[in-house]
Amino acid sequence: MAARSGAAEVRVLLLLWFAALEGAAGSEPSLKCEELRMGQYMCDEPKIDNSTQEPMNCTNHTAYVQCLPAPNITCKDHLGVEKVFTGHEVGFYKPIECRNVNGYSYKVAVALSLFLGWLGADRFYLGYPALGLLKFCTVGFCGIGSLIDFILISMQIVGPSDGSSYIIDYYGARLTRLTITNATFRKMQTYP
Repeated sequence: MAARSGAAEVRVLLLLWFAALEGAAGSEPSLKCEELRMGQYMCDEPKIDNSTQEPMNCTNHTAYVQCLPAPNITCKDHLGVEKVFTGHEVGFYKPIECRNVNGYSYKVAVALSLFLGWLGADRFYLGYPALGLLKFCTVGFCGIGSLIDFILISMQIVGPSDGSSYIIDYYGARLTRLTITNATFRKMQTYP
């Protein structure tokens, strides 16, 4: 009887030991696919709309592209399901920055400013009817306002009145204007 109880105790101890090992191995939290490192996933190129030259489905300056984890990577996908990927399934959607456009062409705005700026056509086109009417009545502020507006529109300082961006004929790197905000670090100038 003592041998049986000793064998039962050994079995129970072995079961507890295996359970402890299993618990220690499974205690590591599973990784979300969004937290993978570079090289562990590959994202598709965004699909570009030919009319706007921006990624399709761009809303609030953000579009999403699908990313595929590398083969044999285990992580939680965009639905929260943990699985081992083969390299052909979508693991998550990566946000990319894009510009919201509402149909205002950069070429048209510059051409209107150059040729009909003295009539205020550029300001009417961009959605500033009061300034357009003022330029029309003053013949472009005697030409000086037309020249200033041409420079401002060409440098994209003046844009559409609704806050959207111009449609530009290419997709790729663009110039961005740097601004100073409260989050910008300014180094104080020291005088000799």
